[in-house]
Formats: sequence, structure tokens, C-alpha cells
Amino acid sequence: MTLSATGMARLVGDACGVPLPEFDTVTVRGARALVRRGGGFSPWDDARPCAYAIGAFDGVHLGHRRLVGSCVDHAREACVASCAVLFDPDPARVLAPAGAEPELLPVDARARLLLSLGVDAVVTLPFDKGVAAVPYDQFVRSTLAAIAPIESLHVGEDFRLGAGGAGNVAALKALGRVLGFEVHGMGLVDHGGSPVSSTRIRGLLATGDVRAAAELLARCHVVGGTVAHGRGEGAGMGFPTANVVPSTHACLPADGVYACYVRQGDSAWPAAVNVGLPRSFKMPEGSPERLLEANLMGFSGDLYGSFVEVVFVEWLRAPREFPTLAELERVVGENIDWVRENLGTVRVGVSA
Repeated sequence: MTLSATGMARLVGDACGVPLPEFDTVTVRGARALVRRGGGFSPWDDARPCAYAIGAFDGVHLGHRRLVGSCVDHAREACVASCAVLFDPDPARVLAPAGAEPELLPVDARARLLLSLGVDAVVTLPFDKGVAAVPYDQFVRSTLAAIAPIESLHVGEDFRLGAGGAGNVAALKALGRVLGFEVHGMGLVDHGGSPVSSTRIRGLLATGDVRAAAELLARCHVVGGTVAHGRGEGAGMGFPTANVVPSTHACLPADGVYACYVRQGDSAWPAAVNVGLPRSFKMPEGSPERLLEANLMGFSGDLYGSFVEVVFVEWLRAPREFPTLAELERVVGENIDWVRENLGTVRVGVSA
């Protein structure tokens, strides 16, 4: 499991969606867009037709990557622009908030990661119940076509668009024959004998299997959050910690201890991270339901109030309550030793 400095930087960088191509952030028809600089086609500067990949893209997993890659390849062959389109907030959170699953990636991170896959632009469209009620054909005519002329649509075979989900692949193909664009519906990607899906990845994370989840994501799973003041027991035992309050809707893996990197800006540090509330200490009233307590290797300074990203590399052990403080210190020390031996003891530079 030991990685070189270059390997560590690549692992952390890929997990967080970097390095990114140079891009500009612009507003297109009221929507936020990331546009690649240099070498690509701008879908709106010259009214060039565009191949669109559309979806929620939660996680930007192997299936999403193949769909976007197919769109990019098609666009290059047709000499048109390529554009990924997603929605903010995630439609599932608007249409069925009570049953919405936790997010593998926040929407802004999805957009950055999609841009790294080779598309010329990524457009994030605002989504609410009013947008959800628009018929699919009206959405295509008034929204997509207003961004750039449609050359083709690239979607998953189970994709649905518009009021009542009426805009399935068959309906979109029929509309495309009328309006003059192609529709490509892609089947699910198989990995290990089962389809790759965000639901499958969440299931793996729920068991703590971050390594298997990483195979389906083509990167390590990442959870962002803000560093807050903690109880102080770790520092008293010689293990100072950064207590990370995860972002709303973040998909946390199962409670337990993991080998991770903690990234802040263009730096990342190896860390042993406990997910969940500690079982050997009483938490003060009003504490978050779950925390990420990170023991950072080679870090000195103050991260309080900073936004950080926790990159999950390996499961180390299940949570447990310790009978004595000495036993707790011994086991935590073993976890930290594993991280030191396998992930390193110093800061890793990551391209932003």
C-alpha cells in the first residue's frame, strides 16, 4: 500500500477532481458554466452546435465517465462542441426530499470533475419544482437549444426528463427526429458482474468498504467539511485532532477508523480518521450526530474554521468502546502507525 510522493499527490489530486484544465466561470442564459480555455470549442461564442451529456452525475463514477467520454468522442468526430449539463440542487432533493440519498459529491464538485473529463463546458442549471413541471419537449426547445444549437443528446438508458419523467430515451429520440438532433442512450456499465450506480457505491460506503467504492468511482471517496473545536482528549493523549463537521447531505462511510488524507487548499496530510461519535467519551449536548476526527501526520498550525476535504483510502477497524484509557491510546497509536508506514508522515503537495 506504500505510495511514492508522486503517487500520493496523484491519488489525492484525482480524488478531489484536480488537476483541472484552465477554465473561466461565466453565466449563460442565467446558468453557471465552466468553460475550458484554449483548444476547445465554445458552445456559445460562435453558435456552434453542441453535443450534450445530461444527468445528475452524483459521484461522477465509471458509468458517468463512460457517458461523458462517449459524448466528447462524438463531438470531436462531428466537429461540434461538447457540454455536460447537470442541475443544482440535485433533482432528487427537490422532488422527494424526505427520501433523498446522501450525496457522493456536492454539485459544484461534480461540475469541476466533469470538466476534467474533456468536455468543452459544464453548465449547471438551477432546478426547482417549477422547472420540474416543464414538459420535456419545452425544456429541450427553450432551455437546451437556447444555450447552443443541439447536435446530439447523450444520456443513460434509464434517463427521464421533464414533467412526470415523460422525456425518456424513446420520447427524446422522437423529438430529435422532428428537431434534427441525435439521441444516444447508454446502457449501465458493468463492474464485477453488477451495474455501476450511485446506489451501489453508497451501499459499499455504508459497510466501510471504501476501497471497493474507489474502484467504481475511479477515485477515492471524498467528504468535505469545516474544522471545529473538539473536546481536547486527543491532544491530551498526544494525538491532536482536527474535528471536521461534514457538509450537509454528505455521504459518510460507516462508523469506524480509516486511513485518509486531509486536503486543505493545495496541501494534504496523511491522517487516521474516526468516523462517528467516539464511544469512550461523553459528547457535550448539541454535538453533531456524526463527526470526522482526524489525526494529521506532519501538520502544525491552525485549521479552525477552514474547509477541508477528507479523502478515504483504507478501512482500518470497526468502532469500539475501550475499557481503559491505556487501551484506547494503544489502539489509536497502532492506527496512526499504519498511516505513517503506508501513507507517510509529511505534507503532500497537490495541484489546485
